[in-house]
Amino acid sequence: MEDAHSKTVDEIVNYFGVDPERGLTPDQVKRNQEKYGPNELPTEEGKTIWQLVLEQFDDLLVKILLLAAIISFVLALFEEHDDQITAFVEPFVILLILIANAIVGVWQERNAESAIEALKEYEPEMGKVVRGDKSGVQKVRAKEIVPGDIVEISVGDKIPADIRLTKIFSTTLRIDQSILTGESVSVIKHTDAIPDPRAVNQDKKNILFSGTNVASGKARGVVMGTGLNTAIGKIRTEMSETEEIKTPLQQKLDEFGEQLSKVISVICVAVWAINIGHFNDPAHGGSWIKGAVYYFKIAVALAVAAIPEGLPAVITTCLALGTRRMAKKNAIVRSLPSVETLGCTSVICSDKTGTLTTNQMSVSRMFIFEKIEGNDSSFLEFEITGSTYEPIGDVFLKGQKVKGSDFETLHEMGTVCIMCNDSAIDFNEFKQAFEKVGEATETALIVLAEKMNPFSVPKTGLDRRTAAIIVRQDIETKWKKEFTLEFSRDRKSMSTYCVPLKPSKLGSGPKLFVKGAPEGVLERCTHARVGNTKVPLTAALKNKILALTGQYGTGRDTLRCLALATCDSPMKPEEMDLGDSNKFYTYEVNLTFVGVVGMLDPPRKEVFDSIVRCRAAGIRVIVITGDNKATAEAICRRIGVFKEDEDTTNKSYSGREFDDLPVSEQKAACARARLFSRV
Repeated sequence: MEDAHSKTVDEIVNYFGVDPERGLTPDQVKRNQEKYGPNELPTEEGKTIWQLVLEQFDDLLVKILLLAAIISFVLALFEEHDDQITAFVEPFVILLILIANAIVGVWQERNAESAIEALKEYEPEMGKVVRGDKSGVQKVRAKEIVPGDIVEISVGDKIPADIRLTKIFSTTLRIDQSILTGESVSVIKHTDAIPDPRAVNQDKKNILFSGTNVASGKARGVVMGTGLNTAIGKIRTEMSETEEIKTPLQQKLDEFGEQLSKVISVICVAVWAINIGHFNDPAHGGSWIKGAVYYFKIAVALAVAAIPEGLPAVITTCLALGTRRMAKKNAIVRSLPSVETLGCTSVICSDKTGTLTTNQMSVSRMFIFEKIEGNDSSFLEFEITGSTYEPIGDVFLKGQKVKGSDFETLHEMGTVCIMCNDSAIDFNEFKQAFEKVGEATETALIVLAEKMNPFSVPKTGLDRRTAAIIVRQDIETKWKKEFTLEFSRDRKSMSTYCVPLKPSKLGSGPKLFVKGAPEGVLERCTHARVGNTKVPLTAALKNKILALTGQYGTGRDTLRCLALATCDSPMKPEEMDLGDSNKFYTYEVNLTFVGVVGMLDPPRKEVFDSIVRCRAAGIRVIVITGDNKATAEAICRRIGVFKEDEDTTNKSYSGREFDDLPVSEQKAACARARLFSRV
């Protein structure tokens, strides 16, 4: 169902004839399985070893060599001299070269990874469905899910099919769909219809895409697409339908082979024809046939001598050495000629998220108040290094490395980062790398607190995993989280109610730690924290905070900004209605502003220099991403695709802007543009 995003929940339910509470009946499931097939990406039929071997001989130059070897072998059989054995040396050597060439080619293809099959990694094994044959939610194999099924998903689940949302049980539902759309942060979903026929996947906020992950929340929906009819299935289809074209080297070798075969054929015929008058010479026993065979042998010997037998082997060896060098840089080459194609590259089209960037959100800048005297104030602006989920990095103030423990406001900021958080970092033993558990933005705050180390927790002598979570463990000995007021779209914030386990500078009573969109949080702030004091927050001071936040969110940085705040005297839990999220904003009042953090999906360290080298080599780099235009342009300025102050007009297009251009303008845009976003 292509336009499910534009339909209402009732229209979707009626289309599939499903009861949203009880699900499909067993008969409906059986009919849909027969109609739509299994919910899985079909396995690509691999080539047999003999097909791969034969492919290595599907080359004109190799065919000429093979023909020459066969003719040489046949003539050697009729050799009448005493050294008849030596006549077989030449065809044997040619065959040996061809066999070695085939072995190298087959070995390379058998050991390369398949990009198409890699997509199957995103297929979940199980799914949770509601069906009429059993009450409640039941687990089934993902491949048995059919269009029309009512599927339930919750935090940590991998989406088993393309699903149209019908009901959200939690306050919000966030989906990490970076593997499909390239969006660095998780997306808030809803159940409302989106009446936009030109909506791209990023705009379909009521659709859950197969293979993406639930970052937070719980919901139900109707399956609208399975197998190859999912968004990721369509990518698989497009990849499998890609036409293979010959590389420049293969084209040149084919041209060389054609010309060589023509020249050799002409010369051989000419040599044989010129000597027709000598066929009856007495040296041949007076036999015209023996003379003809003798001069035919000479012509064939001339042809074999003219063929560069070692050329295929030399080319294969050079390409194989190239693949080894690339493998050392984690680049797996499936086809040997692809190595040569890289040398002819004039344009590189690259994805952004996870390719040019780390796909690991990281706080790079933050600010707190230094002083407030009436409406006169100043900020302390910090920069933070490090670009992965491993908390290795330093805090800098005006270019100088500083300790987070030296600033009292950072004590509170670190506490808010840890306690107002439902995510974590985990060390993957197999990959030997740190990964997020939960929300990317929340994980970035966890990592920030570990880098700041506001309470100077000693880390010497600790292993990687322990050192990465020691600050969190320390803060959690001081505070206990009682409950969370989940994020909601109306107030654009979340908060946690925490009680102290030990006396601290933050006070001895319970606190409500808050984080959210700066404009929304500031509306409910009455004071600001300066050191360990609490100062009234005027409208003028709020405007200064928003102005600086605006600078962080635009230009070169385009950071995703969050404001952190504390309610020093929150309402008592028994006075709160925790079941009604519409009332949460009334509990997050009389807040004290702590600071603002700015984060982004940081570029990989090696990217900038690589782009400089590409440009020096005359290679044009084009970035293609599903992320929004402003964020993509900011990253492109950081990595050198655009200069710092370069005007990106007619050089950067969103998918919709490009589609709106006339065909002639689209061709011109492709020739000059360096960024295509929201595609």
